[in-house]
Amino acid sequence: MKTAVHYIAILNLFLTIFAGLGCSAKIDRKSLVGRHNVVVEKTCKNPAQVGNGEFAYNFDITGMQTFVPFNTMSHWGWYCAPMPACMKSPDDFKGFPFKSKGKTAMLQTMRIQPSLQPLWRRDFPDFQLSPEQKQIAQWMAANPSALNLGRIGLDMRSKGGKPASEADLTNAKQVLDLYTGSAKSSFDFDGKNFAITTFCRQSDDTAVFEISSPELADGKTKIFFEFPAPDGKAYAFYIGDYKKTEANASNLTLSKNRAVIERDLGTSKYFVLIEWVGDAEFSRSADKPNRFELAPRGGNIKLFANFSKDGKVAGNFDFGKSKAESDGVWKNYWHSGAAVDFSQTADPRAKELERRTVLSQYLMRINSAGSLPPQESGLLSNSWYGKFHYEMIWWHTVHFVLWGHGELVQKQWRGFADNLETAKKRAATEGFRGAKWSKATGNMPHEWPHIIHATLLWQQPHPIYYAELEYRNNPSRATLEKWRDVVFETAEFLASYPEYDKSADRYNMQPPMSLVSENTNVLTTKNPTFELSYWRYGLAVALEWKSRLGEEKPAEWRTVLEKLAPLPVKDGVYETYEGIQEMWTKYAFEHPAIIGVYGMLRGDGANPKTVAATLAKIKKCWNFDRVWGWDFPMLAMAAARTGDANGAVDFLTTDSKQFGFDEHGVARGGPCPYFPSNGGVLAAVAMLAGGWDAMPADAFGKKSLAFPKNWKVKAEGFGKYQ
Repeated sequence: MKTAVHYIAILNLFLTIFAGLGCSAKIDRKSLVGRHNVVVEKTCKNPAQVGNGEFAYNFDITGMQTFVPFNTMSHWGWYCAPMPACMKSPDDFKGFPFKSKGKTAMLQTMRIQPSLQPLWRRDFPDFQLSPEQKQIAQWMAANPSALNLGRIGLDMRSKGGKPASEADLTNAKQVLDLYTGSAKSSFDFDGKNFAITTFCRQSDDTAVFEISSPELADGKTKIFFEFPAPDGKAYAFYIGDYKKTEANASNLTLSKNRAVIERDLGTSKYFVLIEWVGDAEFSRSADKPNRFELAPRGGNIKLFANFSKDGKVAGNFDFGKSKAESDGVWKNYWHSGAAVDFSQTADPRAKELERRTVLSQYLMRINSAGSLPPQESGLLSNSWYGKFHYEMIWWHTVHFVLWGHGELVQKQWRGFADNLETAKKRAATEGFRGAKWSKATGNMPHEWPHIIHATLLWQQPHPIYYAELEYRNNPSRATLEKWRDVVFETAEFLASYPEYDKSADRYNMQPPMSLVSENTNVLTTKNPTFELSYWRYGLAVALEWKSRLGEEKPAEWRTVLEKLAPLPVKDGVYETYEGIQEMWTKYAFEHPAIIGVYGMLRGDGANPKTVAATLAKIKKCWNFDRVWGWDFPMLAMAAARTGDANGAVDFLTTDSKQFGFDEHGVARGGPCPYFPSNGGVLAAVAMLAGGWDAMPADAFGKKSLAFPKNWKVKAEGFGKYQ
């Protein structure tokens, strides 16, 4: 007869075994997150962040923006410069004529200035536009642009009145507590200690501070608020011009422990509500009309700075309740959805992968969970004037659903239904049916005019992928009806785009066409590998949605799907597009999207042996110094599908010019901080931890995990990848 001790021993044995299978006891999520808290002793190149998905405050070693003009940003904060005299609306841009399917269509595009283009783009045709059309096109490129809502920091003075620098601080230390989404900063200045807590309210866009120091009581240290004018730059790490005063007004309304600043930028307005707890005096700077100062008269002050589009926030903030609210939202985020724990794995790559994963979870919750898709640098800095890219929505959002946080993408994905009519108009203008989705835009539906933007195609099936992902998570009639029109109008475009070649009895994807890699001539590119596979996926899934809804399947969709050109192969590997010359010597840079058919995608139309051979060729020949950050997770996913778990981990833990993660987890991979890299890591880890539909049961010796066989991994809550 077995004793209780025997049963306990057996249970422990099972738990030990199951830990390697991803079926372990529940992960200690607080410990998992906490061991990756960011501890620094100086200001880093990329700032620490607190935020709520809609709004982010970025700060230096003081927990504020004292020494570095880091940005305060929101998804609703946009600026539009006045239109040129020749323009009344974006509809005044007429594009240029282009022959398509025997019809003359108007593509909404233009060539940008050669000085702004990489060398390899300069061979694109320069379609002639009138001077007025060029003005309109340039305005559409630069507007709207994302705003820096303002800077909040400490004005600290030495005994001689000299402004302090970071070098004047001693014993500086900052701990970013990921579990609570808050930071504690401490340092000594002029022989006195400062302690600052920084966090963000989760129910509105309010940065919150508690500042304690004996230095506050003697009047030498003040808190400043400064507001820049828009600078009109396409790329800017520090956004705005603090010296420009024209079309940049700050109107102040002052009452007890409360200041309201109405920011008037001419064509744009927003409001800043400042409240404080503690004895202090608020005033406008004598020599700077857009700078204000709060002078405390005691050793502690609690400060709230709310930013809003309409100024309707009531205020009357409570520090304790605000902190409890923030802590609770973050705790719920970490304890819901999926988690993965690599701490029992001896391989040093496991520790780094866990760090990248946890920090990416934190950053994407702040930067990619708002009402609009984020720009590629999120709420940290400006890239492409702050415009988001429709193709990048995949990398910003797919991981949320796979990790069990699909609720965080609903606002963004709603934009497809909201902008469906615009997408249909775009398709009709160019001679197609259905909905054609744009490339680069902001909070307005008009697109940045550009030859690439008008001809880029790989984002077209994206909405069908999102719809299917949501349906797999919630297979209900409500989900089908929610996405119905978007899925079917998207499929209509997919079916109408390829041209039928009677002699070959097949449908071809014809120019003008820009590929994922954006490095080939749009006028000669034909039948690209990635796009052909994605087209197949989109049409196949849309047909399945017709079945689910009990509707008749369009014969044309099925015909195009069945007769679409095969994925082009040369010398046993996939080529970027059919007939490309010198691909592996001249075009082995930018995105290696040919492998995406087995990375991002499930491989519609692809041969697994050819995919494996292509991956091997890419490893050998590709210029990885000239790629983008999300390429590495895509390669990792392809490696996993081909059975190479070790290679998948290698790609995910690469530290290179185009793929690396700093102290705060902010990734390289683009011309600026690059959050598609972070989202890519999360998507790839979800795939490795949760498996995928066609994954062989014993492919990796573990039925649900695709990590190296000698790794001990705990995983829970993941959705299965397609």
